[in-house]
Amino acid sequence: MGTEQHAGAGPVPGASPAGAATMRAAVQHRYGPPSALVMAEVGLPLPGRGDVLVQVGATSVHPGDYFIMTGEPYVVRLVFGLRRPRHGIPGRDLAGVVAAVGKDVTALRPGDRVFGWSATGTLAKYARVPADHLVPVPDNLSDVDAAAVPTSGMTALQALRDIANVQPGQTVLITGASGGVGSFAVQIAKAFGAEVTGVCGTRNVDLVRSLGADHVVDYTETDFTRTGKRYDVILDNVEAQPLAAVRRALTPTGTLIPNSGRGGRWLGPLGRIVKARVLSGFTRQRLKPFTSLGKRQDLLTLADLLTTRQVTPVIDRTYALDEAADALRHVATGHTRGKVVVTV
Repeated sequence: MGTEQHAGAGPVPGASPAGAATMRAAVQHRYGPPSALVMAEVGLPLPGRGDVLVQVGATSVHPGDYFIMTGEPYVVRLVFGLRRPRHGIPGRDLAGVVAAVGKDVTALRPGDRVFGWSATGTLAKYARVPADHLVPVPDNLSDVDAAAVPTSGMTALQALRDIANVQPGQTVLITGASGGVGSFAVQIAKAFGAEVTGVCGTRNVDLVRSLGADHVVDYTETDFTRTGKRYDVILDNVEAQPLAAVRRALTPTGTLIPNSGRGGRWLGPLGRIVKARVLSGFTRQRLKPFTSLGKRQDLLTLADLLTTRQVTPVIDRTYALDEAADALRHVATGHTRGKVVVTV
C-alpha cells in the first residue's frame, strides 16, 4: 500500500491522546480490491458526547469488510455510500485502551481495556466508538484474541440462541466449522449442550475436533446431505450445496440458517434469502436467513463464555496495520482457519 496525507474530519485539537492531531490509518477513497487501500495520516476522530476514543491494539477483518471495501454486491452501496465509501477507514471490530471519553460517558474511563465494534472504521491507530458498543476485555484475553470476537462471535451466538433456540441434546451441524463464525459456533453450540457435527476440509479436521465437535465431516470425502443423518439445526456458513439438498439433512421440523453472504454481483444473497422465506411457508422446516446485529448484552454474554474458557478465539494469521490489504486478500480466499487479525 502507498502512503499519503489526508486531512480527515474532526481532528482532536492540540492536546490529543497521542500528543498530535493526526494518526496513521488504512484509507480507501473508492470501492475496489485491496490495492485500493492506502496508508495515510488522517485527523484524529473527535468523540461525541456518548462516544469513546479508543487507542486500537488490534482489529479483526471478516468477509463483510471485504464486501464493503469492494462495493460488491452493489446492494451494500445503498448503506455504505453510492459512489464511494461513506467512511474512508475500513474495519469494524477492535480491542484496545480507552484514550478519552465524551461528556455523557460515565461507565468507562481512560486506561480501561475494552473490545467491541464501530461503524466508522477500526483499521487505524484510534477509533471513535459509541460507549454502548464496548465492554471490558476479560483478563485472560489479549487484544488479538479480543478483537477476533465481536462480529463473528455475535453472529454465531444470535444464530444458535435467538434464531435456532438450540437446546441441550439437540443435534447441530455447522458448515465452515473451521472459519471465523464456524469456529465460534462449534464452541457455543457445545456450551448450550448440543451434539455438534462440524463440516470442514481435511486440513482442519483436527482443529474442529479440538473445538469440541462430537463429529467431524470432511467435505472432500463425504457429502453430509447424502449420509442419511438428520439434524435439528443446520448453520450453513458456506452454502456450497443447493437449498433442496441441505434440507434433506434437516429433521422434519428442524431449522436451517443460511449464512454465507455469498451471491450475485448486484443483490448478493438476497435472492436466496427470498427463496428460503417463500419456502418456509410451505414446509414445517424453518428456513431462517438472518442478519446479525451488534448488541452490547450479547458481547457481555460472549465475554462470560471467554472468561470461563467455554469459548476460545481461533486466530489464523496476524498482520501489521501496513499489511491491512494483505489481511483482506486472505479473508477473500474463503479458507481462513478462524479469524484474521490486524495489530496496530
